[in-house]
Amino acid sequence: MYDLLILNATLVNEGRLMQADVAIANQRIAAIASDLSSAPAKQVMDATGLHLLPGMIDDQVHFREPGLTHKGDIATESAAAVAGGITTYMEMPNVDPLTINVAALDDKYQRAAGRSHANFSFYLGASNNNIEEIKNLDPQAACGIKVFMGASTGDMLVDNPASLDAIFEHAAILVATHCEDTPLISANEAAAREQYGEDVPFSEHPNIRSEEACWKSSSYAVALAKKHNTRLHVLHITTAKELELFEPGALKGKRITAEACVHHLWFSQDDYARLGAQIKCNPAVKRKEDRDAILQAVTEGRIDVIATDHAPHTWEEKQRSYFKAPAGLPLVQHALPSLLDHYHAGRLSLQTLVQKVCHNPADAFEVKDRGYLREGYFADLVLVDLQATSTVTKESILYKCGWSPFEGHTFNSRIVTTLVNGGFAWHEGELGKNVHGQRITFDR
Repeated sequence: MYDLLILNATLVNEGRLMQADVAIANQRIAAIASDLSSAPAKQVMDATGLHLLPGMIDDQVHFREPGLTHKGDIATESAAAVAGGITTYMEMPNVDPLTINVAALDDKYQRAAGRSHANFSFYLGASNNNIEEIKNLDPQAACGIKVFMGASTGDMLVDNPASLDAIFEHAAILVATHCEDTPLISANEAAAREQYGEDVPFSEHPNIRSEEACWKSSSYAVALAKKHNTRLHVLHITTAKELELFEPGALKGKRITAEACVHHLWFSQDDYARLGAQIKCNPAVKRKEDRDAILQAVTEGRIDVIATDHAPHTWEEKQRSYFKAPAGLPLVQHALPSLLDHYHAGRLSLQTLVQKVCHNPADAFEVKDRGYLREGYFADLVLVDLQATSTVTKESILYKCGWSPFEGHTFNSRIVTTLVNGGFAWHEGELGKNVHGQRITFDR
């Protein structure tokens, strides 16, 4: 007796589209076959006309817990994530206290247990002084080691060359980097203040957080990784120039990989006039030419993973002037719909989309039994209707911060159902009554 049968779906998986039925039992995919309609099951869903994808694995989110929970918390932001088809997330260490030791990691796992609607793992943050924590880290204890090679939200800048060298030398698991050169940014901020005073227009953000600042830091990270053969994952690429650092092609066998984020594939410098602080983020949204080059790099494989960098702040915080408005925007609820709009526009195939948000994150981080539609894998699934629209309204937003830069936009697809470990996390516009998220494990 299966727990659930999904009939007549179009599966998008491992480079193929195929009509099939999927049976789920004991949290996992029990069978995938052309006709399971006569099999006994507790519940049956007819998915005729719908596409079935593996749940999105988001390798970069900021859920703000502990210490910053007026902006968001594990429960609220994971609810928004499953509403957007994200079934697993990896959360960042720039909270309060900083996640820079095993005790802080353990605290976050305890907070997520029984409260997270999606599956979860957490990064250990690097600092100038915690190399012993990195050396002694259990490979199952964290999804990766996060290195801020550039100042952003929170005080986690690692700028000591000896510390950086030691981190890259001794990291036993993937190192994920935020790459911007802080001295260059500081000089650009000073120049902007000289020209505008404190009332710097938000359109200056990509000039302050410049292409040069990104390139100088990301090329440094790549050089360190090559020196030490480190498994490096460079987060949120924003410039066409940086793409030169990464090899095209399939992820398998790469020691250096790159990620792009949904907002850098959607917005451009032209949007600051309309949205201002709402799209202020680090690294900055840049030119149309950069956005288009990154989209092309997704197709050719220089960009291996697409994620969100979901980073909520309150509406009140975002109303401040340039230097006082914090960087970051909420994205998990609308990431997959925005990527499906790229599909509708002919910019991404469904197969490529699934490769970048499901298969490759699982492979890059060595996630065990997730990220694919395979028998024996956990039933982390999303059903999407590519023929139905969905409009972002104030009332539909689940983020604790209560706003979205997509508000008022109508997407050309709709997230119908999200299953997490076989349980209904989201279905027909309603959050599931039970929490189904689990701590993920790794094949390491």
